[in-house]
Amino acid sequence: MGEQSPLKPLSSLFLLLLTLLTTTVESRLTTDFYSKSCPRFLDIVRDTISDKQITHPTTAAAVIRLFFHDCFPNGCDASILVSSTAFNVAERDSSINLSLPGDGFDVIVRAKTALELACPQTVSCSDIISVATRDLLVTVGGPYYPVHLGRRDSRTSKASLLADLLPLPSSPMAKTIRQFESRGFTVQEMVALSGAHSIGFSHCKEFVGLVGRNSTGYNPRFAQALKKACSSYPKDPTISVFNDIMTPNKFDNMYFQNIPKGLGLLESDHGLYSDPRTRPFVDLYARDQDRFFKDFAKAMQKLSLYGVKTGRRGEVRRRCDAIN
Repeated sequence: MGEQSPLKPLSSLFLLLLTLLTTTVESRLTTDFYSKSCPRFLDIVRDTISDKQITHPTTAAAVIRLFFHDCFPNGCDASILVSSTAFNVAERDSSINLSLPGDGFDVIVRAKTALELACPQTVSCSDIISVATRDLLVTVGGPYYPVHLGRRDSRTSKASLLADLLPLPSSPMAKTIRQFESRGFTVQEMVALSGAHSIGFSHCKEFVGLVGRNSTGYNPRFAQALKKACSSYPKDPTISVFNDIMTPNKFDNMYFQNIPKGLGLLESDHGLYSDPRTRPFVDLYARDQDRFFKDFAKAMQKLSLYGVKTGRRGEVRRRCDAIN
């Protein structure tokens, strides 16, 4: 009685080591990394993403999702962009990534093409993703945060390395929390990052089975509307619904206001409110958008530094979809 579990000091030690590692990585990266080698880097990315967002308003959500699917499993290294070959099934072709919107891939390729003309083989694809994500977030009303640069791109991309590393909409909250904590993210940071669902959409296959069940947390009228919207889903699997039905194209805290009202779209959204570990943060962000923006920006910056490669551990690809 009164003895401390051996897991707690080990967990604390892990988080301390991860913090030290993140600090070390951040010291290698700088916000002005390309000031001399490619002085127009930020302008080129900004021009490219602005043009794309104007013509395809879902681009911001697509790139934010691409960023998460690249960084969260094995670090921010642009491995998600690599195309499969006859000898290798790449990350982008794993089952969990097949639904990633094409606009996300397209705008990164456009930015890379423009940068290769201006500064050949200088800017990494992983740095492009990180800056494009931040800039697109700002264009839809989200918070600004500094992005440290100098990442290198991965030399490998294998779908087999993604097994069970990305949270699924249907995953139990306990498992999702473990996945985040194993990467050094707190429960509060996990909830803040979930706020990315403020924009974008989800395909009916992600939630249509849940809508038909009883006691799932859906507002009854919302559930009926979802059933109607997805009625043709078996014939057309591309049918989708906005994650936030109130302000679908604006990054704000409405996503968190929706959840307690039964207007969450995915099982994971409802899980945030039903789990006592996450519910207080949903309530916090629902009533305080400034706090949500502050915490989201810090969590995104932290995620952008997760598992990055520098120096000889990576490369600067000539094309984002192929290993040099």
